[in-house]
Amino acid sequence: MSQRVILHVDMDAFYASIEQRDNPVYKGRPVIIGADPKQGRGRGVVAACSYEARAFGVHSALPIGQAWKLCPDGVYLPPRMAHYVAISAEIMAVLERFTDLVEPLSIDEAFMDITGSIKLLGSPEHIAREVKRQVRETTGLAASAGAGPNKFIAKIASDIGKPDGLVIVAPENVEGFLADLPISRLWGVGPKTEKRLHALGFRTIGDIRAAGTGALKALGDSGAHLEQLSRGIDERPVAPHREPKSIGAETTFDEDSRDREFLTETIRRLAERVGRRLRQSNYRARQITLKLRYTGFETHTRQATAARPVRADMDIARMALGLFDRFPLDRKVRLLGVSASGLVLEDHEAQLDLFADRAQKKTEDLNDAVDRIRDKFGDSAIVRPRRS
Repeated sequence: MSQRVILHVDMDAFYASIEQRDNPVYKGRPVIIGADPKQGRGRGVVAACSYEARAFGVHSALPIGQAWKLCPDGVYLPPRMAHYVAISAEIMAVLERFTDLVEPLSIDEAFMDITGSIKLLGSPEHIAREVKRQVRETTGLAASAGAGPNKFIAKIASDIGKPDGLVIVAPENVEGFLADLPISRLWGVGPKTEKRLHALGFRTIGDIRAAGTGALKALGDSGAHLEQLSRGIDERPVAPHREPKSIGAETTFDEDSRDREFLTETIRRLAERVGRRLRQSNYRARQITLKLRYTGFETHTRQATAARPVRADMDIARMALGLFDRFPLDRKVRLLGVSASGLVLEDHEAQLDLFADRAQKKTEDLNDAVDRIRDKFGDSAIVRPRRS
């Protein structure tokens, strides 16, 4: 059996780069995607940012108000998810020109098993350069790429090369490649585990490898896993067509609220966003979950199971609102979220059309028509009326 060659392709500052591409005046400026900062008083977090913004200390998941304080002269933009998803589809289509074994990890990165492509297309380096070139040619965006004998090595390689980088790690160079990297590069090592490993005297991946088998037995199964990674061993295959576990949308309010009408309308809007994403991905959902966070960050979730898998906005909203009725409004609400899980492909539920009543079918057809109009003319082309 030939040695596997895995390529990891990761777009550079994906959302922000799209905005800079679409609006040349933003090039070279710190672009921050997320909630309205309201001059430092905004709620919500940074969804993504450009490399120019990162130089100011801005990063994803940073509170948007704090981002504004670090970078008040940045360009603050709301996310355009439908646009980003469409460009992601173009990128994945490029990757599939080189191999059928493409495993998307998120909207802007994927693993590729190019083992079987080398004889036909050339060396791993040549393939990686071609992938990068064709992605840029198709989208106008830069991607970083890393290749190695497994997913773990390929992912680190692409990270190290950013932005617009290319790093190839041959099997015989794996030990040297990993030796001086910090232990935080190991998958599964978060701040707590890193602190614990430091207490045990480990600073680099090479330290763990040199300590030998059983060095991390105090960590149990996770220790054995980390020992394997320290030796560059990762047997996981590239798994194309990985299905999402859930699809969701949430919003943090500018001001906490206990206004039932306002909260109800928010849930309906979130249900529309979830429904649209379900239909775009060709899924139905068996479960709907409502997430509610009160003032003070106390967070609760409740879930309901549908009699049959749903995808219509009205069905999702009805279930979410039923869950909302079970929460007391004895204090203000900071955040609401709606998510769909237990996903099944639409093709697997085709028989539903045989049993759905006419009203249900009309509702789903209406949703499809609204989706097409919004795809063509923008989300604001059709706005549903407020309901009590």
